[in-house]
Amino acid sequence: MSRQDGSGRLYSPPGADDTGAHILHVDMDAFFVAVEVLDDPSLAGKPVVIAHNDGRSVVSSASYEARRYGVRSAMPLGLALRRCPNAIVVPPTFERYRETSAQVMEVFRSVTPLVEQLSIDEAFLDVAGARRLWGSPGEVAALIRERVKSEVGITCSVGAAATKHVAKMASTASKPNGLLVIPASRTQEFLDPRPAGAMWGIGPKAAEALSARAIRTIRDVRETPVAALARILGSAHAQRIHDLANGRDPRGIQTERTEKSISHEETFRTDVTDPDVLRGEILRLSDKVAVRLRRAGVEASGLAIKLRFDDFQTVTRSQALTEPTNVGQRIAQVARDLLAGVVMRAPVRLIGVRAERLVAQGSAALALWDDDGEWKQVDGALDRLTQRFGTGSVTRAAFLTRDRHLPDAERPPEDSD
Repeated sequence: MSRQDGSGRLYSPPGADDTGAHILHVDMDAFFVAVEVLDDPSLAGKPVVIAHNDGRSVVSSASYEARRYGVRSAMPLGLALRRCPNAIVVPPTFERYRETSAQVMEVFRSVTPLVEQLSIDEAFLDVAGARRLWGSPGEVAALIRERVKSEVGITCSVGAAATKHVAKMASTASKPNGLLVIPASRTQEFLDPRPAGAMWGIGPKAAEALSARAIRTIRDVRETPVAALARILGSAHAQRIHDLANGRDPRGIQTERTEKSISHEETFRTDVTDPDVLRGEILRLSDKVAVRLRRAGVEASGLAIKLRFDDFQTVTRSQALTEPTNVGQRIAQVARDLLAGVVMRAPVRLIGVRAERLVAQGSAALALWDDDGEWKQVDGALDRLTQRFGTGSVTRAAFLTRDRHLPDAERPPEDSD
């Protein structure tokens, strides 16, 4: 979810110069909220917060009316309601979001096959080859906005530029419900005055570190030697950021995205101190991660766990695996070992398991014998039963009585806008 509230947005008038601006970044406006308004028009124009109303939830998305009170994604719901006491809390309906996302992406693909979906509500498009059918990049961008509104019923913001980085920055600057076109020749003019923290890849901590050294705008980043940036950001990151500040971004559209990681995490109803409960939850999450790995036909060669304590301090631990795996019990074994190395300084609010460094299933060299053979048979049986009876219909017996700490629903992803 964007941190802006819609004030101070930039937009391009019809017929603006779009020379060389063939990369579009299309981002839905407050997507989760917009879908809820489709189903309940009475919510339109009101401060709406998408979250489970259980006192332990975090904000997944907020309307622009709520954002003006300082409500942000990933904010504890209690804090959001203190900032915006008149907010309307709406529980998320993920199946509707997925259905609407599919409709939006179908609109994109009807215009060009070169679509790279970034998340449930945003994508890059390369429209260089669409000129004969649909017109110039600016005309295509306007067409997409019109079709998303008329065919799906929600609004989107579009940035058009010569590179992915600038297109994404342009769409953010045009929110909500806007279109900003940056012709190739004016790339640097657009970039230079903008805050360094607006760059894709510079988070709040990096922006703070740069600001402490009087590097506050993208022009400042561009004029700072890479060696100096490396002392602040690290050598690999510094060169990339310096290139982006100079308008250099050679990345093209990837029509097939390979997931870099697969994760599941849960926020407990009540903070947990019992190590047995944490170990049990590790196993449950590991099973869910393993199912998704197998469905995707990949294995994990690295594993990480995440814990958030009751004071919202978060720690992670990770480990490379000697052999890639998508077996739930094996993932749980490693994750539990990582858990054992964490000092439990406070009660635990959230716990997560993440599979990393994914490789194609079966790509590792075969061993003479398989230590996980029996576990794989169990996983195979679970997969078949789940496919037949549905997700959640089959679970380990150990989980049937271990639910007093667990949330009513799995923690949702955050709306990227």
